[in-house]
Amino acid sequence: MSGTKKYFAGLDIGGTTIKSMLVDEQGEVVGEMLEVRSHVDEGFRRTFEQLIAAVDALCEANGLSRDQLAGVGLDVPAPSCDGVIWSKANLAQDWVGVNIAKEFEAVIGVPLYMTNDGNAAAAGEYAVRPDYEGSLLMAAPGTGLAGGLVLPGGRIYEGANGLSLEVGHNSVPFREDDGSLPQCTCGQVGCVEAWVSLMALRRRLGLELEKEKWAGHVLNQDDAPIGEKAFRLRDLAQDGDELSIEIFKQQGFIFGHALADLARLFDPGLIVIGGGLAESSFRDQYLEWIMEGFESRAWPIYLRSPIDPEQVTTDFQWASGGDSAAALGMAFEAQMMFGEG
Repeated sequence: MSGTKKYFAGLDIGGTTIKSMLVDEQGEVVGEMLEVRSHVDEGFRRTFEQLIAAVDALCEANGLSRDQLAGVGLDVPAPSCDGVIWSKANLAQDWVGVNIAKEFEAVIGVPLYMTNDGNAAAAGEYAVRPDYEGSLLMAAPGTGLAGGLVLPGGRIYEGANGLSLEVGHNSVPFREDDGSLPQCTCGQVGCVEAWVSLMALRRRLGLELEKEKWAGHVLNQDDAPIGEKAFRLRDLAQDGDELSIEIFKQQGFIFGHALADLARLFDPGLIVIGGGLAESSFRDQYLEWIMEGFESRAWPIYLRSPIDPEQVTTDFQWASGGDSAAALGMAFEAQMMFGEG
Protein backbone atom coordinates (compact mmCIF):
# COMPACT_ATOMS: atom_id res chain seq x y z
CA MET A 1 0.00 0.00 0.00
CA SER A 2 1.32 3.42 -0.84
CA GLY A 3 0.34 6.94 -1.83
CA THR A 4 -1.22 9.81 0.08
CA LYS A 5 -4.07 7.82 1.58
CA LYS A 6 -4.14 8.06 5.34
CA TYR A 7 -4.80 5.34 7.89
CA PHE A 8 -5.83 5.12 11.53
CA ALA A 9 -4.64 2.59 14.08
CA GLY A 10 -6.41 1.26 17.14
CA LEU A 11 -4.51 -0.22 20.08
CA ASP A 12 -6.01 -2.19 22.96
CA ILE A 13 -3.81 -2.85 26.00
CA GLY A 14 -4.66 -6.12 27.74
CA GLY A 15 -3.05 -7.97 30.60
CA THR A 16 -1.17 -10.27 28.20
CA THR A 17 -1.16 -8.66 24.76
CA ILE A 18 -1.68 -5.41 22.88
CA LYS A 19 -4.17 -5.93 20.07
CA SER A 20 -4.08 -3.64 17.04
CA MET A 21 -6.35 -2.87 14.10
CA LEU A 22 -6.16 -0.53 11.12
CA VAL A 23 -8.85 1.38 9.19
CA ASP A 24 -8.62 3.75 6.24
CA GLU A 25 -10.10 7.20 5.62
CA GLN A 26 -13.49 5.70 4.77
CA GLY A 27 -13.53 3.63 7.95
CA GLU A 28 -12.93 0.39 6.09
CA VAL A 29 -10.96 -2.26 7.97
CA VAL A 30 -7.50 -2.87 6.54
CA GLY A 31 -5.76 -6.20 7.12
CA GLU A 32 -6.14 -8.37 10.20
CA MET A 33 -5.86 -7.88 13.93
CA LEU A 34 -2.30 -8.24 15.21
CA GLU A 35 -1.00 -8.88 18.72
CA VAL A 36 2.24 -8.25 20.57
CA ARG A 37 3.04 -8.92 24.21
CA SER A 38 2.01 -6.11 26.56
CA HIS A 39 4.37 -6.76 29.52
CA VAL A 40 2.13 -4.64 31.76
CA ASP A 41 3.68 -6.21 34.86
CA GLU A 42 7.07 -4.72 33.91
CA GLY A 43 6.02 -1.10 34.20
CA PHE A 44 5.15 1.80 31.94
CA ARG A 45 8.36 2.11 29.95
CA ARG A 46 8.35 -1.57 28.91
CA THR A 47 4.71 -1.46 27.80
CA PHE A 48 5.22 1.88 26.06
CA GLU A 49 7.97 0.24 23.98
CA GLN A 50 5.47 -2.47 23.07
CA LEU A 51 2.92 0.12 21.96
CA ILE A 52 5.47 1.48 19.50
CA ALA A 53 6.28 -2.07 18.42
CA ALA A 54 2.57 -2.73 17.86
CA VAL A 55 2.25 0.32 15.60
CA ASP A 56 5.33 -0.66 13.61
CA ALA A 57 4.15 -4.27 13.26
CA LEU A 58 0.76 -3.06 12.02
CA CYS A 59 2.38 -0.77 9.48
CA GLU A 60 4.79 -3.45 8.28
CA ALA A 61 2.06 -6.06 7.89
CA ASN A 62 0.09 -3.68 5.66
CA GLY A 63 2.95 -2.21 3.66
CA LEU A 64 2.75 1.22 5.31
CA SER A 65 5.17 3.68 6.83
CA ARG A 66 4.52 5.62 10.04
CA ASP A 67 3.98 8.84 8.09
CA GLN A 68 0.90 7.31 6.45
CA LEU A 69 -0.82 7.20 9.81
CA ALA A 70 -3.04 10.20 10.57
CA GLY A 71 -4.01 9.24 14.09
CA VAL A 72 -4.04 6.50 16.70
CA GLY A 73 -6.64 5.45 19.27
CA LEU A 74 -5.48 3.74 22.45
CA ASP A 75 -7.50 2.19 25.24
CA VAL A 76 -6.09 1.50 28.69
CA PRO A 77 -7.48 -0.56 31.59
CA ALA A 78 -7.46 2.47 33.90
CA PRO A 79 -9.12 5.88 34.40
CA SER A 80 -7.53 8.63 32.31
CA CYS A 81 -8.18 12.20 31.23
CA ASP A 82 -6.74 14.07 28.24
CA GLY A 83 -4.11 11.40 27.64
CA VAL A 84 -2.96 11.20 31.27
CA ILE A 85 -3.44 8.12 33.48
CA TRP A 86 -5.19 9.07 36.74
CA SER A 87 -5.11 5.74 38.57
CA LYS A 88 -3.14 2.55 37.99
CA ALA A 89 -6.14 0.15 38.08
CA ASN A 90 -4.77 -2.83 36.08
CA LEU A 91 -1.50 -1.13 35.17
CA ALA A 92 1.74 -0.59 37.08
CA GLN A 93 1.97 2.35 39.48
CA ASP A 94 4.49 4.21 37.30
CA TRP A 95 1.79 4.82 34.67
CA VAL A 96 -0.01 7.26 36.98
CA GLY A 97 0.49 10.90 36.00
CA VAL A 98 2.26 10.13 32.73
CA ASN A 99 1.04 12.04 29.69
CA ILE A 100 0.82 9.03 27.39
CA ALA A 101 -0.56 11.05 24.48
CA LYS A 102 2.32 13.53 24.57
CA GLU A 103 5.01 10.84 24.79
CA PHE A 104 3.39 8.76 22.07
CA GLU A 105 3.04 11.69 19.69
CA ALA A 106 6.70 12.60 20.26
CA VAL A 107 7.79 9.15 19.06
CA ILE A 108 5.24 8.30 16.36
CA GLY A 109 4.54 11.82 15.13
CA VAL A 110 0.75 11.53 14.97
CA PRO A 111 -1.97 12.54 17.45
CA LEU A 112 -3.23 10.02 19.98
CA TYR A 113 -6.70 9.71 21.50
CA MET A 114 -6.90 7.67 24.70
CA THR A 115 -9.83 6.32 26.72
CA ASN A 116 -10.61 3.34 28.93
CA ASP A 117 -11.21 -0.22 27.78
CA GLY A 118 -14.94 -0.18 28.54
CA ASN A 119 -15.47 2.79 26.25
CA ALA A 120 -13.32 1.15 23.57
CA ALA A 121 -15.33 -2.07 23.63
CA ALA A 122 -18.56 -0.09 23.29
CA ALA A 123 -17.09 1.81 20.33
CA GLY A 124 -16.10 -1.49 18.75
CA GLU A 125 -19.61 -2.87 19.07
CA TYR A 126 -20.91 0.29 17.44
CA ALA A 127 -18.40 -0.10 14.62
CA VAL A 128 -19.55 -3.64 13.76
CA ARG A 129 -23.14 -2.35 13.39
CA PRO A 130 -22.68 0.04 10.44
CA ASP A 131 -26.42 0.25 9.75
CA TYR A 132 -27.22 1.37 13.29
CA GLU A 133 -27.42 5.14 13.82
CA GLY A 134 -28.72 5.53 17.39
CA SER A 135 -26.88 5.42 20.69
CA LEU A 136 -25.48 2.24 22.21
CA LEU A 137 -24.93 1.29 25.83
CA MET A 138 -22.62 -1.64 26.53
CA ALA A 139 -22.22 -3.55 29.77
CA ALA A 140 -19.81 -6.47 30.05
CA PRO A 141 -19.45 -8.64 33.16
CA GLY A 142 -15.93 -9.95 33.62
CA THR A 143 -13.58 -9.71 36.57
CA GLY A 144 -15.58 -6.53 37.24
CA LEU A 145 -18.44 -4.92 35.34
CA ALA A 146 -17.28 -2.62 32.55
CA GLY A 147 -19.33 -0.48 30.22
CA GLY A 148 -19.52 2.46 27.88
CA LEU A 149 -21.93 4.69 26.00
CA VAL A 150 -21.63 5.61 22.33
CA LEU A 151 -23.70 8.53 21.05
CA PRO A 152 -25.47 8.69 17.67
CA GLY A 153 -22.80 8.98 15.00
CA GLY A 154 -20.27 6.90 16.90
CA ARG A 155 -18.58 9.25 19.38
CA ILE A 156 -17.91 7.93 22.88
CA TYR A 157 -19.50 9.78 25.77
CA GLU A 158 -16.83 10.23 28.47
CA GLY A 159 -18.08 13.08 30.65
CA ALA A 160 -16.05 16.14 31.67
CA ASN A 161 -13.06 14.18 32.96
CA GLY A 162 -13.31 10.86 31.14
CA LEU A 163 -14.84 9.24 34.22
CA SER A 164 -18.42 8.58 33.15
CA LEU A 165 -20.21 5.24 32.73
CA GLU A 166 -18.74 3.38 35.68
CA VAL A 167 -21.70 1.08 35.24
CA GLY A 168 -20.52 -1.40 37.84
CA HIS A 169 -20.67 1.12 40.64
CA ASN A 170 -24.29 2.17 40.64
CA SER A 171 -26.12 0.97 43.73
CA VAL A 172 -28.78 -1.75 43.66
CA PRO A 173 -31.18 -2.56 46.54
CA PHE A 174 -30.30 -6.23 46.93
CA ARG A 175 -28.96 -7.81 50.11
CA GLU A 176 -27.29 -11.00 51.22
CA ASP A 177 -29.28 -13.60 53.15
CA ASP A 178 -28.19 -12.00 56.44
CA GLY A 179 -29.46 -8.58 55.32
CA SER A 180 -26.05 -7.06 54.63
CA LEU A 181 -24.98 -5.22 51.51
CA PRO A 182 -22.11 -6.95 49.69
CA GLN A 183 -18.69 -5.33 49.67
CA CYS A 184 -17.48 -4.07 46.30
CA THR A 185 -13.83 -3.99 45.23
CA CYS A 186 -14.14 -0.19 44.94
CA GLY A 187 -14.51 0.06 48.72
CA GLN A 188 -18.23 0.83 48.73
CA VAL A 189 -21.10 -1.56 49.46
CA GLY A 190 -24.14 -2.44 47.39
CA CYS A 191 -22.64 -1.81 43.94
CA VAL A 192 -24.06 -3.78 41.05
CA GLU A 193 -20.53 -5.08 40.36
CA ALA A 194 -20.71 -6.80 43.76
CA TRP A 195 -23.48 -8.93 42.22
CA VAL A 196 -22.57 -9.04 38.52
CA SER A 197 -18.91 -10.02 38.03
CA LEU A 198 -16.54 -12.93 38.45
CA MET A 199 -15.66 -11.60 41.90
CA ALA A 200 -19.36 -11.69 42.77
CA LEU A 201 -19.69 -15.27 41.52
CA ARG A 202 -16.86 -16.31 43.82
CA ARG A 203 -18.55 -14.73 46.82
CA ARG A 204 -21.99 -16.07 46.02
CA LEU A 205 -20.67 -19.56 45.37
CA GLY A 206 -18.76 -19.60 48.65
CA LEU A 207 -21.88 -18.58 50.57
CA GLU A 208 -24.07 -21.12 48.82
CA LEU A 209 -21.66 -24.01 49.32
CA GLU A 210 -21.83 -23.43 53.07
CA LYS A 211 -25.54 -24.23 53.03
CA GLU A 212 -26.76 -27.71 53.97
CA LYS A 213 -28.77 -27.78 50.74
CA TRP A 214 -25.59 -28.02 48.69
CA ALA A 215 -23.54 -30.28 51.00
CA GLY A 216 -23.47 -33.03 48.40
CA HIS A 217 -22.83 -30.77 45.40
CA VAL A 218 -19.92 -31.69 43.14
CA LEU A 219 -18.17 -28.40 43.96
CA ASN A 220 -18.13 -29.40 47.63
CA GLN A 221 -16.32 -32.61 46.84
CA ASP A 222 -12.82 -31.20 46.33
CA ASP A 223 -10.48 -28.72 47.99
CA ALA A 224 -9.90 -26.47 44.97
CA PRO A 225 -9.78 -22.71 45.70
CA ILE A 226 -13.12 -20.93 45.40
CA GLY A 227 -11.84 -19.01 42.37
CA GLU A 228 -11.26 -22.24 40.45
CA LYS A 229 -14.69 -23.52 41.42
CA ALA A 230 -16.31 -20.29 40.24
CA PHE A 231 -14.71 -20.73 36.82
CA ARG A 232 -16.59 -24.03 36.52
CA LEU A 233 -19.99 -22.47 37.08
CA ARG A 234 -20.62 -21.61 33.43
CA ASP A 235 -19.92 -25.15 32.23
CA LEU A 236 -22.07 -26.58 35.00
CA ALA A 237 -24.91 -24.20 34.14
CA GLN A 238 -24.71 -25.26 30.51
CA ASP A 239 -25.21 -28.84 31.74
CA GLY A 240 -28.27 -27.84 33.75
CA ASP A 241 -26.71 -27.81 37.24
CA GLU A 242 -29.28 -26.46 39.71
CA LEU A 243 -26.88 -24.47 41.91
CA SER A 244 -25.12 -22.82 38.97
CA ILE A 245 -28.41 -21.88 37.33
CA GLU A 246 -29.71 -20.45 40.62
CA ILE A 247 -26.63 -18.23 40.94
CA PHE A 248 -26.74 -17.01 37.33
CA LYS A 249 -30.49 -16.43 37.51
CA GLN A 250 -30.03 -14.12 40.50
CA GLN A 251 -27.14 -12.36 38.78
CA GLY A 252 -29.08 -11.87 35.56
CA PHE A 253 -32.09 -10.43 37.36
CA ILE A 254 -29.97 -7.92 39.30
CA PHE A 255 -28.07 -7.05 36.11
CA GLY A 256 -31.33 -6.27 34.33
CA HIS A 257 -32.55 -4.19 37.26
CA ALA A 258 -29.39 -2.06 37.06
CA LEU A 259 -29.68 -1.72 33.28
CA ALA A 260 -33.20 -0.35 33.70
CA ASP A 261 -31.84 2.53 35.77
CA LEU A 262 -29.21 3.22 33.10
CA ALA A 263 -31.92 3.16 30.41
CA ARG A 264 -33.85 5.75 32.40
CA LEU A 265 -30.76 7.98 32.50
CA PHE A 266 -29.52 7.61 28.92
CA ASP A 267 -32.37 6.10 26.85
CA PRO A 268 -29.80 4.33 24.64
CA GLY A 269 -32.20 2.43 22.39
CA LEU A 270 -29.72 -0.45 22.17
CA ILE A 271 -28.06 -2.27 25.06
CA VAL A 272 -25.25 -4.65 24.16
CA ILE A 273 -24.28 -7.36 26.64
CA GLY A 274 -20.65 -8.47 26.56
CA GLY A 275 -18.48 -10.75 28.65
CA GLY A 276 -17.92 -14.49 28.62
CA LEU A 277 -21.60 -15.38 28.83
CA ALA A 278 -22.05 -13.97 25.32
CA GLU A 279 -20.47 -17.20 24.10
CA SER A 280 -22.26 -19.63 26.42
CA SER A 281 -24.87 -22.12 25.27
CA PHE A 282 -27.36 -20.85 27.88
CA ARG A 283 -27.03 -17.19 26.93
CA ASP A 284 -30.63 -17.01 25.69
CA GLN A 285 -31.81 -18.14 29.11
CA TYR A 286 -29.47 -15.66 30.79
CA LEU A 287 -30.88 -12.85 28.63
CA GLU A 288 -34.38 -13.85 29.73
CA TRP A 289 -33.28 -13.40 33.35
CA ILE A 290 -31.82 -10.00 32.46
CA MET A 291 -35.12 -9.03 30.85
CA GLU A 292 -37.05 -10.15 33.93
CA GLY A 293 -34.96 -7.79 36.03
CA PHE A 294 -35.22 -5.01 33.46
CA GLU A 295 -38.99 -5.29 33.19
CA SER A 296 -39.35 -5.30 36.99
CA ARG A 297 -37.65 -1.90 37.20
CA ALA A 298 -38.13 -0.11 33.87
CA TRP A 299 -41.15 1.97 33.03
CA PRO A 300 -43.23 0.47 30.18
CA ILE A 301 -42.09 3.22 27.78
CA TYR A 302 -38.55 1.81 28.00
CA LEU A 303 -39.87 -1.46 26.63
CA ARG A 304 -42.31 -0.45 23.89
CA SER A 305 -43.75 2.71 22.40
CA PRO A 306 -47.14 3.71 23.88
CA ILE A 307 -48.15 4.88 20.40
CA ASP A 308 -47.01 1.82 18.46
CA PRO A 309 -46.82 -1.31 20.66
CA GLU A 310 -44.85 -3.08 17.94
CA GLN A 311 -41.99 -0.58 18.35
CA VAL A 312 -39.35 -1.79 20.81
CA THR A 313 -37.81 1.20 22.58
CA THR A 314 -34.88 -0.63 24.20
CA ASP A 315 -33.37 -3.44 22.19
CA PHE A 316 -30.99 -5.99 23.72
CA GLN A 317 -28.25 -7.70 21.75
CA TRP A 318 -25.23 -9.81 22.56
CA ALA A 319 -21.77 -8.46 21.79
CA SER A 320 -20.52 -9.65 18.41
CA GLY A 321 -17.22 -7.82 17.90
CA GLY A 322 -15.06 -10.57 19.38
CA ASP A 323 -11.50 -10.12 20.65
CA SER A 324 -10.78 -7.32 18.19
CA ALA A 325 -13.72 -5.10 19.25
CA ALA A 326 -11.80 -2.69 21.49
CA ALA A 327 -8.91 -2.22 19.04
CA LEU A 328 -11.38 -1.76 16.18
CA GLY A 329 -13.35 0.74 18.22
CA MET A 330 -10.23 2.79 18.89
CA ALA A 331 -9.28 2.77 15.21
CA PHE A 332 -12.74 4.09 14.31
CA GLU A 333 -12.62 6.73 17.04
CA ALA A 334 -9.22 7.89 15.73
CA GLN A 335 -10.65 8.06 12.20
CA MET A 336 -13.58 10.18 13.36
CA MET A 337 -11.41 12.42 15.51
CA PHE A 338 -8.39 12.94 13.25
CA GLY A 339 -9.77 12.28 9.78
CA GLU A 340 -10.34 15.27 7.53
CA GLY A 341 -13.91 16.45 7.30
